[in-house]
Amino acid sequence: MAELEQRIAQGRGDAPADLVLRGGEVFDLITGAMIAGDVAICGDTIVGIGAEYEGRAVLDVTGLILVPGFIDTHLHIESSLVTPFEFDRCVAPRGITTAICDPHEIANVLGLDGIRYFQAASEHTVMDIRVQLSSCVPSTDMETAGAEIGADDLQEVMGHPSGIGLAEVMNYPGVIHRDPGMMAKLRLFEGGHMDGHCPQLSGRDLNAYCAAGIRTEHEATTAEEAREKLQKGMRVLIREGSVSKDLEALSPLLSDITAPYMCLCTDDRNPLDIAEEGHLDHMIRTLIARDASPLAAYRAASLSGAEAFGLRDRGLIAPGRRADIVAVGSLEACDARLVLCGGVVADDAAFDARGSLAPVGRHSVKAPKVTPQDFRHTGNRAATDVIGILEGKILTEHLHEEIVPQDGDKRPDPTRDLVRIAVVERHGRNGNIATGFVRGFGLQGGAIASTVCHDHHNIACVGVEYDDMALAVNRLSEIEGGFVVAHRGRVLAELPLPVAGLMSLAPFEEVRDRLEELRAAAKSLGVTLQEPFLQLAFLALPVIPALKITDRGLVDVRRFELIG
Repeated sequence: MAELEQRIAQGRGDAPADLVLRGGEVFDLITGAMIAGDVAICGDTIVGIGAEYEGRAVLDVTGLILVPGFIDTHLHIESSLVTPFEFDRCVAPRGITTAICDPHEIANVLGLDGIRYFQAASEHTVMDIRVQLSSCVPSTDMETAGAEIGADDLQEVMGHPSGIGLAEVMNYPGVIHRDPGMMAKLRLFEGGHMDGHCPQLSGRDLNAYCAAGIRTEHEATTAEEAREKLQKGMRVLIREGSVSKDLEALSPLLSDITAPYMCLCTDDRNPLDIAEEGHLDHMIRTLIARDASPLAAYRAASLSGAEAFGLRDRGLIAPGRRADIVAVGSLEACDARLVLCGGVVADDAAFDARGSLAPVGRHSVKAPKVTPQDFRHTGNRAATDVIGILEGKILTEHLHEEIVPQDGDKRPDPTRDLVRIAVVERHGRNGNIATGFVRGFGLQGGAIASTVCHDHHNIACVGVEYDDMALAVNRLSEIEGGFVVAHRGRVLAELPLPVAGLMSLAPFEEVRDRLEELRAAAKSLGVTLQEPFLQLAFLALPVIPALKITDRGLVDVRRFELIG
């Protein structure tokens, strides 16, 4: 029989289903009811629930509750520090069956080749990876990236089956002030899906941004901000990443009323945090523990995301929907015992059967060799702008401190938690080096350096001793990018990320172990931040208020201009 006739015949019971899940209950996200009976699957599609079915294969899920597969509605897989294939193996067994990614991290290094790599990877993974097309490469004109992508370039990569629409439009000033380049990208996707990114935008400016047709937002960090954005028609994505942790602030807003318009996302989450806490499963557990109803939490994790992004084939366990199913022991525990992605069990056999791709972006770190003198911060005024870290947020404070110059240099002062921050251009374009001050690391000695540096992915380094800063930065060139911790002339810990300076070629378990070593090394230098490496990366992102630094200098994000 043809595929259509097969689905109908198996749904009616006129032919055995390809696969039957027997003995569990389906959690219905429309009525909130528990539905007893078998779940029949034909190929990658659910064809029957709430009845008895015969199957060519039967899986016993007695005592388990079946919920729809979880949808991460916004993330950068590169920030998991592993390839799409290892990300798949890491999180699919936790119930994540769809990941809607924006590959703008690798695109800022490799341009369209980075996007094409993710599109090709999506054809092989067990989970369904959806690849949005990056809207802001680079994010602004105040940084040096490895590539620039305009509207004409985006046309070259449109039409891939993994596509949904335009990825997060971070240049919100460009939208509200009608920048021609930004307008060309918005027109290209007009009438389709466009992701938002507009931290702290409100009032008429928010109205203008929404009037462009942008419908999602993951940068709301307070309930008040999220409420206004919901009232103006945006779908609010609750984010809980390794650095950006907004779940606690937004959870009071999630209810059975708002859940259809709220989704879950991680944005940036590394394998160590996934191992210690979880992924979207962690968010679901936490939301329920904070008094969200299971119905609201599971809707936000699946059906709401499917509807927000136009994925009409998933989000429910119902006939005609894609067979993305998670079997859990209890709704509160969200403990995945069995995961199906499009009717395929997400297990070692499925991962072993995938195709593969050759890595891209090797030898992408082309930074100048630096010396300790490169990290001096000259100036003849004591008044100094300082980046203030807010732990758990990618927002920063714009602080003002008195730092008296000595011999033409403003030295780090760890007693006041004022340490040097530097950004070194690494794409081989101009060799820029910018320096400044940051408070919030607690660093007492040594240096930490990284090529994960949003979104331009130059080298970011914080340190107390210039010798150690130079050692750490130069070591990154030798290992093709990654993370390095140095102290007193030696490297304490490192993680090579040779794929565009962003992703490891190692299994996620090895990356997790290396991150533990890096975290311990950073702590030995006095660092008090739970996740110092990604926190460092976001200090160079000039589209998130208030004060940031790029290779071109300090950026006052509220004024959207370089200040030094």
